[in-house]
Amino acid sequence: MVNLSRFSSSLSDSNSDPRIHCRYDRLIKLQAQVEGFSLLPQLKAGSVLSGRHGSVFRGRGLNFEELRHYQLGDDIRNLDWKVTMRTGKPHVRSYTEEKDRHVIICVDQRSSMFFSSVEVMKSVVAAEIAALIGWRVLKDSDRIGMAVCGCEGINWVRSRRSQADWLQRLQVLTQANQALNVASHDQVAVSFASLLAMLARLKLKNTTLVILSDWAGATEQDISHLKHLQRHNDVLGILIVDPLEKSLPCHSASDSHWVVGDGQFQLNITNSQQLARVNQGLETQLSLKKEQLLKLMAVQSLPVIELDTSGQHIEQFKRAIAGGR
Repeated sequence: MVNLSRFSSSLSDSNSDPRIHCRYDRLIKLQAQVEGFSLLPQLKAGSVLSGRHGSVFRGRGLNFEELRHYQLGDDIRNLDWKVTMRTGKPHVRSYTEEKDRHVIICVDQRSSMFFSSVEVMKSVVAAEIAALIGWRVLKDSDRIGMAVCGCEGINWVRSRRSQADWLQRLQVLTQANQALNVASHDQVAVSFASLLAMLARLKLKNTTLVILSDWAGATEQDISHLKHLQRHNDVLGILIVDPLEKSLPCHSASDSHWVVGDGQFQLNITNSQQLARVNQGLETQLSLKKEQLLKLMAVQSLPVIELDTSGQHIEQFKRAIAGGR
C-alpha cells in the first residue's frame, strides 16, 4: 500500500524529491548533526583492541582503577611494592582496560519500507538515521560496518574505521534506496530471517548491532535468534512506523470507504464496521511488534526507539537516544 497523495512530485521525478528517495549529498551533510547525542552511555564497548571507551573487562590496561589488598589469584605483576612494604600487607593495582567498539548498522530497504502517508518514506527515514549513526561512530573513532537489506539481496561489507570507506557505503545505501518504487517486490530469499542468518555466520562478539526497520515479517523465531546474538553483543532495535499502519482515519461516512492493496491483492472497505475490524487488526499487529522489541531490548536494558514518517525523525532519534541514558 503506497500513498503518494501528499507528495507534489511525480514518481518519474522522484529522484529530485528527498522525501521519496534519499540523496547522497544529504547523507553526507548529516555529518554536521552528530552533536547532541551519543551511543556510548548505554551501549557497551567492544573488541579486544585497545582504544578509547571504558569496558567491563579488567586486566593490565590503560586506566588505573583502584589500589586494594592482594587476593588469591591476582596477578603478582600488579603488586604495588611501595605500598606493600609501607603497610606490611600485599597490595595490587587494579586497572580497567579501554576498548574500541565495533558497530554494525543493518538498514532495511525492502519494498515494505517504500511507504508514507505523511511526509517522508520509511526507507528514507532508515537511510538518514543510519548515516547519522555512522558519522557519530566515526567521530568516536570506532569501526563501522553496514548491511543493506534491499529487494534483490543483502549487501554487506566488513567494518572499517575510514571516512572514505564510509562514503562508499553511503553510495551503496543510496543506490538501494533509489531502486525502490511502486513496482518493487522482494526476492524470496530476502527476509528478516535471511539478515539474521548472515549475522549469525559472521560469529560476532562484542559488537553493537543497530537494526533500522519496520520489522515487517519478523517472527518470534527471529526475535529468539536476536536474543541469541545478544549473548555476546548489544542489539539496538529501531522501529519505523507510519500513522496509517496504526489505523485508517474515519472522520465522516465517506472516510470509511477505502481501497487498499499490496501490489498483488486488493481489499475494498465499504463501511465503518469493516474499517473498525481493519483498524483493530492494524493495532494488534503493531502492538505485537512493539511487545517483541520491548522484550528483546529489556535483556540489556536498552531503549526501544520508535520513529515515524512525519519528517521529524532526526529530532525524534536524538531525543530517544538521550532519554535512554
